[in-house]
Amino acid sequence: MADPVKDKHIVLGVCGGIAAYKAVNLLRVLVRSGAHIRVIMTRSAQEFVGPLTFEALSGQPVWTHMFGKQKDGPFRHITWANETDAAVIVPATANIIGKMAHGIADDPLTTFVLTVQAPILVCPSMNFQMYENRAVQENIKRLEQTGKKVLHPEVGALACGSKGPGRLPDVEVIAEGLRSLLCPQDLEGERILITAGPTQEPIDPVRFISNPSSGKMGYALARVARRRGAQVLLISGPTMLSNPQGVEVIRVRTAEDMFNAVMDHVEQTTIMVMAAAVSDWRPAGFFEHKQKKEEIAPDLRVEQTMDILKAVGRNKKGQILVGFAAETQDLKENACGKLTAKNLDLIVANLIGQDDSGFASDTNQVTLFYRNGRTEALPLMDKGALAGILFDRVLEIRKSV
Repeated sequence: MADPVKDKHIVLGVCGGIAAYKAVNLLRVLVRSGAHIRVIMTRSAQEFVGPLTFEALSGQPVWTHMFGKQKDGPFRHITWANETDAAVIVPATANIIGKMAHGIADDPLTTFVLTVQAPILVCPSMNFQMYENRAVQENIKRLEQTGKKVLHPEVGALACGSKGPGRLPDVEVIAEGLRSLLCPQDLEGERILITAGPTQEPIDPVRFISNPSSGKMGYALARVARRRGAQVLLISGPTMLSNPQGVEVIRVRTAEDMFNAVMDHVEQTTIMVMAAAVSDWRPAGFFEHKQKKEEIAPDLRVEQTMDILKAVGRNKKGQILVGFAAETQDLKENACGKLTAKNLDLIVANLIGQDDSGFASDTNQVTLFYRNGRTEALPLMDKGALAGILFDRVLEIRKSV
């Protein structure tokens, strides 16, 4: 699945609040992601940020007045509405929320909103006393009841010096909300557990046994599942990656830590995707102090770690279980053996050493092996796109059982 905003036509509505400057940063993020942006500004918004800024960054003229010469004709609100895939209003003031809730159309933005059929993300931002006002809360509820998606503000320090609900979320959070708006919500109601990254098995305070897993595949799976409406728990080994927006994350280090975290949450899940590269071995003992290399090498004894995938497969009760296999040879034989031995519904297998594929890469080339004997070879693709295909296949499995 490519970035959901790529090549989409999005209207950015900017209102007259102190957080209007954040709309500039949001515009940059969306343009960088490949979206085509048109901007509508209220009169008050222009007191905070000039239209020229948005015009320069979007490459499109900004709509600021209802009347006057328009190169796309007198029916701009209809033209733009028909050409829009989604709209986002940042910041949504109490004034614009009230107008939208009651069908008022007295400026370019409210006229557009009343016309457009595409999904709209509304991002309120204001003083906490205004936000908590009963009229504003009723208007927000009314917007939600009529199909608008509201990204509620955060609690924090406000421009007026007060602290409370009303602060506009970071632009990356807003952009992720917009991506969800553009995705099918076909995983809504699913509770998905995903493991990601490596584990580290400490030898002494400075050394450990591990592997080159970056966690990128598991994190891509978590992002895609969340965008498609699932409740997602990501259990991650040590990585350099940031937590995906809207995803609950549990950070662990060792295979034992990951085993305990997974087993604590198995019963609450409906789908489990075990993408972590768990160490198969750990030191039989831990040295309290750093060992000299001539001391540690001759007598380092190891023992097997817990087989998380096998334990989950043995104890699953109706959940769909997906595993991963990274092999250097005999891909089909090894993957199918793992599929059967660990009671999987689907295994995602790849050969280590292929160009632009596997550990630390942004892309991967895999073959899918199914419980029913079906095999599906996929071409090299971005891990986000692969994550989308995997959840498509999981839903196919769901329908077949």
